[in-house]
Amino acid sequence: MIQKALSLMQTFTERGGWWVGVQFALLFALVLAPDLPWLPALPSWMGRGALIAGFVLGGCGVALAGIGLLHLGANLTPFPRPRDDGTLVQHGVYAIVRHPIYSGIILGAFGWSLVRGSSVALALSVALLVFFHFKSRREERWLVERYPEYADYQKRVKKLIPFIW
Repeated sequence: MIQKALSLMQTFTERGGWWVGVQFALLFALVLAPDLPWLPALPSWMGRGALIAGFVLGGCGVALAGIGLLHLGANLTPFPRPRDDGTLVQHGVYAIVRHPIYSGIILGAFGWSLVRGSSVALALSVALLVFFHFKSRREERWLVERYPEYADYQKRVKKLIPFIW
């Protein structure tokens, strides 16, 4: 039984499970971000505009991430290391951005921050953006190892923000 647990832990680590753990911790903190009295809330003049922008960003983020999930199909894995039996997806939303699920989550996070009017959530959204930058860098090293054509794909398609970055 201990051998089985050690084997599972090794697999978890080799597939990039710690990245997934940190990602969920950041998302959990973002959703439950408290309003801290010594930190300012987002400016009140943003009011209804921030609320509307937040819902629009959140909706776009959910749509982008959802479409990314659908296009991955059987290639979907929660881990950054690609599946051994997977194929490289370059069509659909993946022709516009290399990591649409991450992009969608980031959009959703910023939308949530605006809806909440929370500077803490906004700071955590920025942290999530930085985190996904580093996670995707690690993931892309594995993708290049697994799919030699990924290097050309990287040159054609932006990483997190379509046509920009």
